[in-house]
Amino acid sequence: MEERLEGSGLAFDADIAGKVLKRCFKVPHLALRFFNWIKLRDDFSLTTEMYNTMLYIAGEAKQFQVVQKLMEEMEASSCEVNLKTYTIIIAHYGKAKLFGSALLVFEKMKQFGFEADYAVYSIMVRTLCIAHKADIAIEFYKEMVLKDMTPSLGLYKMLLNCLAISGDVNAVHSVSDDMVRKFQIPETVVYGLVLKSFCISGAITDALQMIRSIKNRGLSVGHVHFQTLVKGFCKAGKVEDALEIVDIMKRKNLMDSNIYDMIIDGYLLKNDISRALDMFQEIKDSGHLPSISTYTALLQTLLKSKEFKKGGELFDEMLDKEIELDSVAFMAIVVGYVSGGSLSKAWRTLKVMEEKGIKPNEKFYAVFVNELCKKGRNYDIIKVLNEMKASKVVIADEMIKRVISHLEKKGEMEILKEVQQLQRACMLSFRNPVEPHTLREEETITEVNFTQPGLTSPGSDPEKSPSMGFDDDVKEVSKILSSSFHWSMIQEALVKLSIKFTPEFVLAILHNCKIHGQTALNFFNWVSKQQDYNHTTETYNMAIKIAGCGKSFKHMKSLFCEMKRNGIMITPHTWTIMIMLYGRIGLTDIAMSLFDEMKSSECQPTSSSYKFLIVSLCGRKGRNVDRAVKLFHEMVNGGHIPDKELIEVYLGCLCETDRLEDARNCVSYLSKVRFTMELRYSMYIRALCRNGKLEEAQQIMNKIGAKHEKLNGYVYGSIVHGLLQRGQLEDAVHKVEEMKRAGITPTVHVYTSLIIHFFKEKQIRKVLEILEKMQMEGCEPTIVTYSAIIRGYMNVGKVDEACNVFSNMRSNGPFPDFRTYSMFISCLCKAGRSEEAMEVISEMFTRGIVPSSINFRTVFFGLNREGKRELARDLLGQKKALARRRQFAS
Repeated sequence: MEERLEGSGLAFDADIAGKVLKRCFKVPHLALRFFNWIKLRDDFSLTTEMYNTMLYIAGEAKQFQVVQKLMEEMEASSCEVNLKTYTIIIAHYGKAKLFGSALLVFEKMKQFGFEADYAVYSIMVRTLCIAHKADIAIEFYKEMVLKDMTPSLGLYKMLLNCLAISGDVNAVHSVSDDMVRKFQIPETVVYGLVLKSFCISGAITDALQMIRSIKNRGLSVGHVHFQTLVKGFCKAGKVEDALEIVDIMKRKNLMDSNIYDMIIDGYLLKNDISRALDMFQEIKDSGHLPSISTYTALLQTLLKSKEFKKGGELFDEMLDKEIELDSVAFMAIVVGYVSGGSLSKAWRTLKVMEEKGIKPNEKFYAVFVNELCKKGRNYDIIKVLNEMKASKVVIADEMIKRVISHLEKKGEMEILKEVQQLQRACMLSFRNPVEPHTLREEETITEVNFTQPGLTSPGSDPEKSPSMGFDDDVKEVSKILSSSFHWSMIQEALVKLSIKFTPEFVLAILHNCKIHGQTALNFFNWVSKQQDYNHTTETYNMAIKIAGCGKSFKHMKSLFCEMKRNGIMITPHTWTIMIMLYGRIGLTDIAMSLFDEMKSSECQPTSSSYKFLIVSLCGRKGRNVDRAVKLFHEMVNGGHIPDKELIEVYLGCLCETDRLEDARNCVSYLSKVRFTMELRYSMYIRALCRNGKLEEAQQIMNKIGAKHEKLNGYVYGSIVHGLLQRGQLEDAVHKVEEMKRAGITPTVHVYTSLIIHFFKEKQIRKVLEILEKMQMEGCEPTIVTYSAIIRGYMNVGKVDEACNVFSNMRSNGPFPDFRTYSMFISCLCKAGRSEEAMEVISEMFTRGIVPSSINFRTVFFGLNREGKRELARDLLGQKKALARRRQFAS
């Protein structure tokens, strides 16, 4: 992208750049890349407005490390920070429930002389109420009142609820007095809100006291107040007390069906079904009609309790009374009938549903099929799949896989053939498919065995495929390619498509399907034979990359020779891909040979060519430091500027192998190519500390001296890490306190280093204290932090706690990457839970992450150790199937 921008010849001013950033709102990763590119241009100066836009985008994406970095950049470049800047940051910290960070920014804003306005105060109060920090929220509220700001009614509701939940009754009454006296809000409204807040918090005694206060003030206690009390009592599990209120309402003739519904909900919360049914009957006897939600809640509870007969009677009653049912109610009754073995009634329910104009959707059918699999009703499964096909409901791959797996286990080969025929028919007829698995931004496809997992392949853009306006067709073809292992079925489906293939279109498809290596390469061959189609350099490059990622190096070389024969231009990018693919698995001699061949063919290496070769030579496999140093000098002498990623790997390797003179020469060179003093020395000191060379790091710090105090903020985390690696806890803690006194807040990396140390010492309480402190300060854990916690719990024998942390990552992020999965698999096998590790391997592929040979080997040995020989054989079968799927078979 950056190269295309450079070559576009476009002139950018602040207004245009700002508009570009705003257009990138939904693709924050691209916004950041554009922002980083444009700030390096000599003819461009970033404005406060642009920084504010980027802060907003980063905040919306919850990339708070980027937010922190942007603020540091603004400070370093003396770019003016205004009230809007602080408001944006506080708002996003508030939305993310990082109240500690929001408080720090608020204090910083005041230190710099900015006066908080209503928006800022409102955000702070809301944030603190959500975090249940009532004592701090009330202080901010008091400041608002002193500054003559009038809180909204919604803000008052949040504050009252928060104070009531905290148990601060005096504060609740103090706020309500302000509402009435200072802001002239009607008493009936205010006391109604107070009553509701007490009921929500379960403070029933205070709620009753509030009712007495309302009466004492001469105000009437009406239907709304009684309803609030009933709801509060039921929520607190005090249904009998709620019934006393109901008796009062009956005497005052204030009853309605909503009150009865609340009582039934209260009974159902206590799982007292008989009393709930009695109350349900009382509603009907009193002439009131129960609500649909009450019918549905009762129906679901009866079915969950296996009261299928009563559930069926209730459902029939709903039909007789022509009560409008939704799909949730129908789904509940169908599942109930299947579980109870009443398949005929389940099918009758489905028919009734369609007669009422409610069409079952994909999710409905998925639940239906899942229940049928559990009960082993195989012919009914076929019936449902045919029903879906007739109704033109997409049969998702996950459903087909679930059915096939079930039938294979049961040995139902005849029915299995029917399912496969149905799958083929669906592939040939579907349009506008739904993707079986859409990767999240954090789950971009990860290739196996990178020497440096963080590196991005040359020319790749993992965030977005180059679909260029034909997204629907790309999705359709990608769906076909990923839906079956049988090329004959796929080819048959492709022939039926009325799509004209272009190189750009094919490139987008290959990008989407690169994880399915064999199928993608078969498609590459098939499309080359289509009329009026010719491959380009870009499509060949992608095919070469797919072949290399699947370790089909013979086919990769064959594609390269094919390019030569067909007269397709071979670019530096083509050579770089092959160099990277060989180098990353430790075949550095072959990578070097290709590099020499590249130069002899008069194709000039690019910065990327040098970068990937040097990184490979610095890796653990195939390491050759002398060659790496020689290439680095050749690179910089040729006018190529290395990026930060390469420098970190290179310096790390030099420090690890005691090549400190070469490391110093590298740092000296960086001063000549626009690397700031803080950046070059922070990378160098980090490399020294990570390789146990603390004395050398300290010598550099002493040599630089106090005039560059700002450098401390960049490197003290590395020094703390180094100290903890040596077991010097006291020195590390002293360093953290020293930096706090200097106004530098501990980073997530410092806290992660402390967590690793305390787990090694088996001090779990200390770990929990650090995690609590991080939460208080709004310091968001990274994937490295979570990985350290998982490994730590595993090492101290708390396997369930580790599994809970991993499960939380899968649900809420940050999503596990290849390294995290590999670590978790290894830990599970060491803990004697290899069968669970086997399931994790299956999950990796569904997440778009390819398991490595080491992952399979670890689980294989684990299963054999645990005496699970059959599962070990199954795992070998999975590995072979994956290899067939990834590698090209001629």
